[in-house]
This record gives sequence, structure tokens and C-alpha cells, in this order.
Amino acid sequence: MGIIMDGNGRWALARGLPRVAGHRAGVAAVGRVVEAAPGAGIGVLTLFAFSSDNWRRPRAEVDALMRMLGSYLEKELGRCLEKGVRLEAIGRRDRLAPGLCRAIAQAERATASATNLWLRIAIDYSGRDAILAAARGIAHLSRESLELALGPPVDLLIRTGGERRLSDFLLWESAYAELVFSQRMWPDFSPEDLAAAVREFRGRERRFGAVPEIAMRRQEAWLD
Repeated sequence: MGIIMDGNGRWALARGLPRVAGHRAGVAAVGRVVEAAPGAGIGVLTLFAFSSDNWRRPRAEVDALMRMLGSYLEKELGRCLEKGVRLEAIGRRDRLAPGLCRAIAQAERATASATNLWLRIAIDYSGRDAILAAARGIAHLSRESLELALGPPVDLLIRTGGERRLSDFLLWESAYAELVFSQRMWPDFSPEDLAAAVREFRGRERRFGAVPEIAMRRQEAWLD
């Protein structure tokens, strides 16, 4: 499963707060959703935290986001170890501050053997750049080798905040993803919203190009 966590800034502005307050509230929403994910049957969860295009935002907002990401990784490491959550960051690291890179590496090492939930956080991430980078590193290019380099396929992709676009997120992995667009701003997104999206997903007919009567059942990569 992938989630585009959208609406933090609009949530804050609607309340007369600075945009950074919305990002702080968004971090709290991450905690709620990560806590609820295993109970909803989710084994892999990829969160879009910071896109490569987000560097265009005001410097003060970017700096605040980077501090929050580092703080989240450091503060949540103990809880991830306790709950069996494997942490991984995807995206570029050459433009990140050394301290944030160290926090990422420490979290990845410490949680590498966890099996309850695989939490992937996309930081300085572009789906198109990820495909290019993966292709350049493969000697014998094929669909299978590219999928192995990029990561597991996405069965359900949720975007909060009312927008209806992928915004360069998990483009290859989402080739057959079911899309759920929520009007809920990310800071207000709850475990109940997550459960509702999973129920909607389970109620959809997935054919993968076949007709219903001959469509084969496929094990969902993110389900138990």
C-alpha cells in the first residue's frame, strides 16, 4: 500500500495556523496510521513524505520538514523495534543533511529484521527518477529485474486532501493499483479512514486485463 499524505498546509491555513503546524499534525497522523496498519492486514506501507519537487517550497518550510523527518526517525525508533516495524527510506540521499542521513541509516540497521510491518518513507523521491536509477543499475533489463530493484507492487494507493493525481509517486509499482482519493486532509486521517479504504479495496473486482470469469486470483503483496 502507498499513501500520498496531502493537505497538511491547507489544514493549517484553514485554522489560521502557519503551514508548519499542519506538518506537525501530519506527523501525529503518521503515528496513528502506522499503529493501525498491521491490524488492517497491511504488510507493506509506503508514505510519500517529501518529493523531489518539494525543494521548490520556501526554505523555512523545507528546513522544518527535514527537522521533523529526522526527529520522527529518532523518536520512533524504539516504538518501531517494540512493534516489529522495519523502517526504510527510499529516494535520493545526496541532497539530505548528513544528520538526517545518519538517522536514516541507524533506523534501517536497527529494524532490518522486523517482520510485522515494512514501513517505507519516500524522502526526496521521484517515481520517474527511481525508475531511471534502477534501470541504469541493471545489467540485463527486464520487467522482473526492474520490479526487484524498485520494490514490491502497490495494490492500493490512497491520496488524501481531495486531489486526484499520482504526483510522481510509485509510478511503476502502481501499474495495477486500486486508487482511493479521500477528501480528508492528512492531519485528520484516522485508522477508521484507513480501514474504510481497505474495505473499499476488498470490494473491488480486480481482473488484471482478463475477463471476470477467467481472471486468476493473485496474492496481494501487502496482505498477510
